[in-house]
Amino acid sequence: MNNSLDKPIHLFEGIASNGHVLEVLSILVSVFLFPPLGMCTQERSERHRLYGEVKLERGPISNALSVNRNPSFDVILYSLSGNVLGRQSVLNRGPYQFVDVPSGQYDLAIEFQSREIGRTRIWIFASFDRDVRQDLELAWSSTEIYHKPMTVFAGDSYERSRSNQKGFENAQHAIRKKRYTEATSMLKKILADDSNDFQSWTELGTTFLAQSILDEAEVAYVHATELSPTFFVALLDLGRLRLMRKDFVGAIPILLRAVETKPRSADANFYLGEAYLQVKKGSTAVTYFCEALRLDPIGKAEAHLRLALLYNAAGLKDKAAIQYQEFLKKRPDYEDRQTLERYIDANLKSSR
Repeated sequence: MNNSLDKPIHLFEGIASNGHVLEVLSILVSVFLFPPLGMCTQERSERHRLYGEVKLERGPISNALSVNRNPSFDVILYSLSGNVLGRQSVLNRGPYQFVDVPSGQYDLAIEFQSREIGRTRIWIFASFDRDVRQDLELAWSSTEIYHKPMTVFAGDSYERSRSNQKGFENAQHAIRKKRYTEATSMLKKILADDSNDFQSWTELGTTFLAQSILDEAEVAYVHATELSPTFFVALLDLGRLRLMRKDFVGAIPILLRAVETKPRSADANFYLGEAYLQVKKGSTAVTYFCEALRLDPIGKAEAHLRLALLYNAAGLKDKAAIQYQEFLKKRPDYEDRQTLERYIDANLKSSR
């Protein structure tokens, strides 16, 4: 591969992230960030578009739910103080979006039949305009709709004493209710009794992250990965935290372990590509961005933009134009579509 892709590239100043809760009722979060082709004005630089899709996986449907086979959900954007900043009703497979969202931290909640069934923390920090995508994946149970759980391998299970298991479940409940201080206290009590509980260390990292205590969050995630070097959830969360903190060099070995543990994770491949891109290892970044696209060609469409920027920086404008073309096929409603189309038109023509 052309080594000229390793030339310096400065794409963005920050990354959006969120905590992950290891529980049956967890949100699968896919956050994608990408910049427009050109720089934006200062007025636009502090504003973002938060968007995504609500996806309900079909399965056994109880009598109570069978009357409504295409239910609607409310997606609600909250400030950290609890103020409602926006609310939208969305059908299954339907899109939502909130525009002109300032940089900062928010909670994104989803309700079904006036009952909150999930909430996640979103971090949006950038020095120029970008879109943030977060899809919410749900599934049926025999009696209710719930958030799809993160895949956990058999080796990731952890046996606790009866009292610690009860405390762990109570801590997860407290996290769902945003009672982070209470959850932190519960998890510390568990770990004081059993310091090898890597799942509790991971959840502790999540509670610290939700409270913006980043140093403590990283310490907790590191403990989890040291105790269980192949625990994918902790590896991915630690890698994303380091990306958010701009510790790109430190993110690489962690995300490499995440990819080795779960090679078919599009998220792990995408974030590893991002880390290599930021340390100016473009030729290596290309490998992981391409793998993320192979694994999830629609969900990781933003990888086309990363590849286009790499090719553009290397002077391979025709290849960059092709990547922009592929991106627009998958994201036809992209708000800066005309800018990309002008680039495509100019550079594909010039290469003929």
